[in-house]
Amino acid sequence: MKAAVYYGPEDIRVEETGLRDLGKNELLIKVKACGICGTDIHIYRGEKGSTPVTPPVILGHEFSGEVVEVGEGVEHFFPGDRVAVDPNIYCGECSYCQSGKKQLCRRLNALGVSRNGGFAEYCIVPAANAVKMPETVPYEAAALTEPLSCCLHGIDRAGISPGQKVAVIGGGAIGLIMTQLALLSGASSVMVSEPVKKRRELALQLGADRAADPVHETVEADQFDVVIECAGNRKAMETALKAAKRGGTVLFFSVPSPDEVLPVRPFDIYEKELTIKGSFINPSTFLRAADLIAHRRIKLEPIITHAYPVEDIKTALAMQSSPDAVKVLIRFD
Repeated sequence: MKAAVYYGPEDIRVEETGLRDLGKNELLIKVKACGICGTDIHIYRGEKGSTPVTPPVILGHEFSGEVVEVGEGVEHFFPGDRVAVDPNIYCGECSYCQSGKKQLCRRLNALGVSRNGGFAEYCIVPAANAVKMPETVPYEAAALTEPLSCCLHGIDRAGISPGQKVAVIGGGAIGLIMTQLALLSGASSVMVSEPVKKRRELALQLGADRAADPVHETVEADQFDVVIECAGNRKAMETALKAAKRGGTVLFFSVPSPDEVLPVRPFDIYEKELTIKGSFINPSTFLRAADLIAHRRIKLEPIITHAYPVEDIKTALAMQSSPDAVKVLIRFD
């Protein structure tokens, strides 16, 4: 099969490679679409992923496809099924898994990070990590079940109550998903701060009440009940802390550079009685994300701006880092 294999920083090669034998309780998936995530960009640049990366490995953890073969012991999947894949594989034995915090698993593995993933024509996945999708759901939308499920975990952490004012800092794919989820959660208004005009326009199309350009506008201080930071840079994080009102909640959702350092005045946290939270991957939210997509409660197609064949993986990675893109996919025929 053809695959984009990661060998190290800035070294990803499209080559022919083989597949191991299908094991018990596993599925062979013909990949149809795979999203490029900020984590893929970090790994490509030699930075940390959600779990340790040992090259060579096939990246790509946001993917969907068609079941072409089922392994021994698989009872609920059949060739021809359309599926989305949850990449995260937990040990089930460590203290975090045993205490209901499996996203913090000490031995976390992930397809497309520490195991071969979706930047390939075929991928072997545990049956427990696949979710059937209706035939009416395009493979491109199904591939975004994973980022949507991560956003759902973030929304759960943010704890938005009906009638609250929400700010989303960053209008990329994640920020635009968060905007829609905040509205579904009952936010009375959602303001999106984003420097790229096309993304601001998309935010308004997807329901935001206002889209501000942070280059020319200052986001109001002390005005929002919940602030969701989705940009991954220091300025965005500082803006998020300032925008939260007294008693507000700030969710740091983005994946910043591992070496980024944020100067914080503890007195501001004390005086405003801020709640600051993080959010990591997608524990127990994948089925909810799939249902939202299946019932058309979330709009993902407008977010997808570019698609490339796997042969153009380097171009696709560069485009995902460009302000001209929102969400970039690798698509297979």
